[in-house]
Amino acid sequence: MNFLSVYTKDEKILWIKKGKVPLYQGTDGKKILYISSVALQISAADNSKVMPIVSGIAAHLSTTCGEIFNVKIVPPALIHIELTDPTLAAWLDNLTGGVASLEKMGDWGLGRGEEFLNSCLLPPASWERENKNQLLFDIQYTHARCCSLIQLADREGLIKLKKSISDDESFIPAQPIPWLDCEQKLRFHQPDEVRLIHQLVKMVDDLVFPDSSSSVYWETAAVKLSKAFDSFWCNCRIWGEVKTNSPELAQARLGLLIATQLVLRSVLETKLGVFAPLEL
Repeated sequence: MNFLSVYTKDEKILWIKKGKVPLYQGTDGKKILYISSVALQISAADNSKVMPIVSGIAAHLSTTCGEIFNVKIVPPALIHIELTDPTLAAWLDNLTGGVASLEKMGDWGLGRGEEFLNSCLLPPASWERENKNQLLFDIQYTHARCCSLIQLADREGLIKLKKSISDDESFIPAQPIPWLDCEQKLRFHQPDEVRLIHQLVKMVDDLVFPDSSSSVYWETAAVKLSKAFDSFWCNCRIWGEVKTNSPELAQARLGLLIATQLVLRSVLETKLGVFAPLEL
């Protein structure tokens, strides 16, 4: 906005001032990034050449926010904004650090900075009742499995949890989770780890910053997160050799368990209107 406000004042782009900058999450399974085509839209509205605009925006973002994300120009004139490892670690820390209700999720989202819109609650998908019940059970099962694994890790001393001081069962780490290694890089390198983080980011963005122009089918979104967790759990070990030889990696993976449990709980209780069980 700082850059564009001096570049053009065309009324055709006033939608930008309302927070409508075109931005969507990329599908690259190896990184967490956002993509914007704002330069293409500005150049069309201003009848200007696109490259000076996209280069100026990218340079401005790199100068002011270089520690938060890396900026890259991709043909024809897209801006790729890739989140840095410390940024993702800080986000995961906020997510797992005790925010347990949807009303307090305003700082969780990564995509935009607007307040949560309760008016965007969406109707359930029109599946047959039996199929829907099975989907809900699968999501509840994943949530319950996360809870049991987190409690097991607490009992074995692999991770220490704060004791819940309220009626809601919140699994809050008592000590910082070692998301980053000594080089300030995320400890996650397996494809299933990155895929799970990708699904967590996507779902939290949809929860906190719903797009009024699109519909989110929460059962489908939660199933995708559940499947991402299943793949993560099958291919990314926590106990055994990992616990013995790489306890920091085991703790970081447990942090992803806590994040998954928190997000699934929010979706189950606030979007699907069902109970989030601690055990089945």
